[in-house]
Amino acid sequence: MAKLLFWISAGFTVYVYIGYPALLWGLQSVFRSPPRKQSIEPSVSLLVAAYNEAAVIADKIRNSVAIDYPVDKLEVVIASDGSKDATAEIVRSFAEGETSGRVRLLNFEKNRGKMAVLNDAVRELRGEIVVFSDASSMLAADSLRTLVQSFSGSRVGAASGVYRLLKKDQAQLGSQEDLYWKYETFLKVQEAKLGAFTGAHGSLYAIRRALYPFPSADTINDDFTIPMRILERGYGVAYEPAAVAYEEAHEMEGFSRRVRITAGNIEQLREIKSLIWPPRPFVLFCLLSHKTGRLLVPLFMLTALAANIALRGQFPYNCLLLGQMLFYGLAVLGAMVSPKPKVLRLPYYFCMINSALFAWVYQALRHGRPIPSRVELDQLGKRPPLG
Repeated sequence: MAKLLFWISAGFTVYVYIGYPALLWGLQSVFRSPPRKQSIEPSVSLLVAAYNEAAVIADKIRNSVAIDYPVDKLEVVIASDGSKDATAEIVRSFAEGETSGRVRLLNFEKNRGKMAVLNDAVRELRGEIVVFSDASSMLAADSLRTLVQSFSGSRVGAASGVYRLLKKDQAQLGSQEDLYWKYETFLKVQEAKLGAFTGAHGSLYAIRRALYPFPSADTINDDFTIPMRILERGYGVAYEPAAVAYEEAHEMEGFSRRVRITAGNIEQLREIKSLIWPPRPFVLFCLLSHKTGRLLVPLFMLTALAANIALRGQFPYNCLLLGQMLFYGLAVLGAMVSPKPKVLRLPYYFCMINSALFAWVYQALRHGRPIPSRVELDQLGKRPPLG
């Protein structure tokens, strides 16, 4: 029994991170259906939901209005989600000053969460295409032109760009995060070629405004739920890696962010039933292998370790246990110091992103529901205020 548990657990982990990408590559070479694209210039609303983003919002506005797109077809809308800092005042100075007529402020007095703000803001937009972006994401000059080409086909309802990391060397795990997202980009490109791409990058993605699904306000991952709802209505979701948003590496760090991603992935399990009927086999296969598989890997890692310990002293399990001990030893070392070369921090990064599942379990038990709110997840690891 211990041998069976070990090989099932180890095999599952290897499949999720290595076997699935290889299988995807093979499938897309047989079944790929590349989308037809042509240059178009629909009206675009670039929407940014912002909460306490005073440090970056001015740069975001300057970056947005400098994008290579017809001025009369692009509006930049900043929706302030009850910001307590100077976010709204900074946006208002642009809306009433140098970029008057090109920048709009939607100032919501109460902080309600990103999804509630998006739902209200979309109703106020004018563009045929809505482009969502984060306040900390800076867009390449040709990003909108490149992204909207995906909508030249009438059956494409949503499209995602890609983000790249800047200043990797200035972040503790910048290099590891960059490698991880290059790996993720490879997976998404292959899934898109199969017509099975189900999510988007929150840094930069777009939809047809008429298809906006108005998800519930407690939704955590808008960049998955919105494209997924559009996919369920029979429209395609395109992936355009040439449409680039840039993020500074430190913006993508933080354990609470990993827990939030885990909670969002668990939330995404609700979508499985919609893929069973009418049947969407490629989409269902990719969702189970990619998102669901990632959720289960931490459990299989623990099972493989426990089974390997039970089999110690037997060949080849004694060698395999030594390898596991070395891997987890490097993970502990990486948590305490920054070993050189940087590749030695990969075990720590891998264990960190997978341990987010257990932090989610703690948060779910603590709050008494499976999907804690985004605000509650963001508080993970923060000390309560004194007094």
